[in-house]
Amino acid sequence: MKSSRRAFLAASSAALAAPFLNTRLIAAETINIQIGSSHPTNNIWVYAMQNALQPALERLLADAGGAYAVNWTENYGGTLYKFKDTRTAVRDGIVDIGMVGTVWEGSAMPLQNVTYFTPFANPDHNVVIDIFDKLTDELPELREGWTSQNMVHLSSLVTDSYDVYSNFPIASVEDIKNRRLNAPGTSANWLSGTGCTPVNGALTTYYTDIQTGVSEGALSFASGIQPTRVYEVAPHLTRVGFGSMYFGGIAVNKRFHDNLPAEVQTALREAGRITSRSHGDYVTERSTNAMTEMVAAGLQVTEMAQAEREKWAATLPNVAKPWLDANGPAAATVLKAYFGELKARGITPARDWSAEV
Repeated sequence: MKSSRRAFLAASSAALAAPFLNTRLIAAETINIQIGSSHPTNNIWVYAMQNALQPALERLLADAGGAYAVNWTENYGGTLYKFKDTRTAVRDGIVDIGMVGTVWEGSAMPLQNVTYFTPFANPDHNVVIDIFDKLTDELPELREGWTSQNMVHLSSLVTDSYDVYSNFPIASVEDIKNRRLNAPGTSANWLSGTGCTPVNGALTTYYTDIQTGVSEGALSFASGIQPTRVYEVAPHLTRVGFGSMYFGGIAVNKRFHDNLPAEVQTALREAGRITSRSHGDYVTERSTNAMTEMVAAGLQVTEMAQAEREKWAATLPNVAKPWLDANGPAAATVLKAYFGELKARGITPARDWSAEV
């Protein structure tokens, strides 16, 4: 009898426990995600993808109960596409999640380039990240810049502040008159009216350009200059404060995103916010270390006086106007919102471009 009773109790206990055991034994649904970039993982715009976004999404899904798990296929470092194809790679689903350099997409995504048309606004890259995460959520004009390209924005990417690296000292805007500085793309506008000639180029060409006399310096940022050793031929850094620029974002293919379970969509958006903070921290680390190494190697740093900075900013024509004219009321909305966020944070730009709209 005792044996039968023990057997009955054991069977009953097993039956009661079965639903809970089965829940634990059922494997999580696997979400396969292709993630990639045109740049390597130590790049300031890619680092946080592998080191923040991926682990954050895994952790958030586990904390939510573990119903979903991610199987990543990593395609970093240009294995699938190069820098000119970052938008189309995510848009067309070559990768599900990728770094998108909107700085290279002036025609397809013009509103995302507002910072390049409003120099001297703000040098703090963490502020730029916070503002554009917020505005991309709140402004239909910015959000639709992504969704119209079949993408959903997850996280903002930025540069540290642009300044002038040169082979001659600069104390005032007059010191660049009749000089030649590498200033590719829209950054050439930052020299308008100064008497300085902008020279096209890229981080990969600056060293040779300056060494051979094609140019006498470059407009750039510390985390980009240090790895290319441009400071060896341009040993003067003048902190002009053109500002931190919004470079682009980490985005997910919209079709892929919309087909994800709601729980995964929510976790992915939160992982994007975590990634923004990690990206800001990494840019701080990289730019700080870059300055330490360059100064140790002989870079001479000069802080341009505020009066001279304001004079330079005032010297420029309204460089935002062609961008505003080309992109209509939506551009004005974005510019005003950007400067409104700066003012709300107590930041006073050297030139208030929003007052000229």
